Amino acid sequence: MQRCDVTDLFVSECAHCRAPASAGSGSRSSRPARPARRGAGRRTTTTGSTTAAATRATARRTRPQMESVPGALEVFTDGACRGNPGPGGWAWVVADGRSDAGGARATTNQRMEIQAALEAARALEGPLLIVSDSTYVVNCFRDRWWEGWLARGWVNSARKPVANRDLWEPLIELVAARGDIAFRWVKGHAGHRLNEQADRLAVEASRRV
Repeated sequence: MQRCDVTDLFVSECAHCRAPASAGSGSRSSRPARPARRGAGRRTTTTGSTTAAATRATARRTRPQMESVPGALEVFTDGACRGNPGPGGWAWVVADGRSDAGGARATTNQRMEIQAALEAARALEGPLLIVSDSTYVVNCFRDRWWEGWLARGWVNSARKPVANRDLWEPLIELVAARGDIAFRWVKGHAGHRLNEQADRLAVEASRRV
């Protein structure tokens, strides 16, 4: 007597095999294959794109810091703006107690960040390490954006005029001429005493203009 391929019982004992054909009898091999789920083939692409983006982000975060001259004076700079644009302030602070601050009636936060670094570089002699929470300022020098700007005639990589050239130009000229100024990024509002002090002075300056 023949055995059932599905239940491994003899056909006469197997309810599955005695059922009408419309009840789904037959061997497992005769069943139609399940259709593929929609979008299943796209998962690898999405995952690959996400992984690549994460890798690029990690690479940006782990770029080496600029090397400063041994014994360089650390100066913390910051900019603030009430409204963007609006009244703004800039400030720099050194651990030995020296500091300065100022402001402008109609400005932007980015302009105040550049101004803070410029004023610190103008005021302090000797090797400097300018510590800022502005990636806009730090990356210009760490990643040497300024070299491309000068080579293209003050046009950025998107073929548009470089914003805030009136502040960038004197700062870049001063940094290039001195050769003893480096920049380092610090996370803002993360409890670093001198960064918080520079922020406080910049905000106060923005209220005085």
